[in-house]
Amino acid sequence: MSYTTMGQPQGVSVYYTNKIRESMVSEIVAINKYVKHILTSGNFKDIQEVLETILEDEIRHYNMYFDLLRKYDSAQMKAYEAVKQDYTMDRLLNRRQYNFDNTEVVLELNKLRLDSKGELEAVILYEYNMNAVKPLDIKHAYLTIINDEKRHLEDLTYLINKYGVV
Repeated sequence: MSYTTMGQPQGVSVYYTNKIRESMVSEIVAINKYVKHILTSGNFKDIQEVLETILEDEIRHYNMYFDLLRKYDSAQMKAYEAVKQDYTMDRLLNRRQYNFDNTEVVLELNKLRLDSKGELEAVILYEYNMNAVKPLDIKHAYLTIINDEKRHLEDLTYLINKYGVV
């Protein structure tokens, strides 16, 4: 089941790639919660260190799911290749540093991750709806929009990696 940011059901996963998307949504929610907790943990350095370790795992989980999504969804891989070419993402993907000093950047990254969550949820909903209709022109419209949403996810991922201090 896919959920909006308000927790309301939004569609049903039909494809196994959408099961992966739902898992990515869960990781985004976890990442944002840990980032907010770290930002508000004040002078508790021991708490921050443990939360940063957990955060690293959540980010690794998200990236593992994303790798699988690109592997099993050819349209997602095509979108990734286009963004990679457009933005030379390779040099950014291997860079990971944690810096919670710039709260504005950290909160902006949380917003970008929520935007990514919305794109993932949209694909799940639209693929579910596409399977429920018969007219080919409606199916084609859904497929066009689905592929746009996949590109949006890659664009947002580029920005997250570009500003990805957390």
